[in-house]
Amino acid sequence: MIVDVVNPNTTGSMTALVAEGARAAAGPGTTVRAVTSRSGPASIESHYDEALAVPGLLEAVLEGSATGADAHVVACFGDPGLDACREVARGPVLGIAEAAMHAAVLVGRSFSVVTTLGRTTARARELAVRYGFGEHCAGVHACEIPVLELETDPLARASIAAACARALDDDGSDVIVLGCAGMTDLAASLSDELGVPVVDGVAAAVGMAQALVLAGLSTSRRGEYARPPAKAYAGELQRFALR
Repeated sequence: MIVDVVNPNTTGSMTALVAEGARAAAGPGTTVRAVTSRSGPASIESHYDEALAVPGLLEAVLEGSATGADAHVVACFGDPGLDACREVARGPVLGIAEAAMHAAVLVGRSFSVVTTLGRTTARARELAVRYGFGEHCAGVHACEIPVLELETDPLARASIAAACARALDDDGSDVIVLGCAGMTDLAASLSDELGVPVVDGVAAAVGMAQALVLAGLSTSRRGEYARPPAKAYAGELQRFALR
């Protein structure tokens, strides 16, 4: 089985970090291919960033499907372009926010999300409601560390741990969901430190992708996720026209 884990931003070092977490979560017989988008922003921290990340993400998913990927994981907590990816991918496509929230409600009654910047908290709340977890999401908290500084700020882990501890106290929640793919390497140590399950969406999505493929399940082609109708695209998007 081949699972493509696509980083929708263009920062290769983050892809390497995500790949490590994804491969640790993969079962025997699963090959994880970590892919960095060839176009888009260096990090995704706004609606503008998210919109401009989607073409590169779709390009990676289309190429992956053509080269044998059985499933895809979109490794950004905003789950950018998830619906569009599901329309065109050969196998199932999982976003790490949706997967993490599913996993969280299997191991606790409620969860708190700890993410990067305060400006992204509303997006996390929106996704929780969309995915049916609005009642389970007790709160969304920001550590105010930009995505790319998660790798370089020596105080990043301590700040994230403190935000997680505050979230548990303030929300009375049972589980922490890490709200950024760049936090994937922190889940195990934070869980030990805090004494609660800490869910990394990358690991959760890889595990669920494998389960779906093994169960013979993929995206329904009836209705909304049917193949998009063929049509012409203009300008720089001409290459995205589907046959």
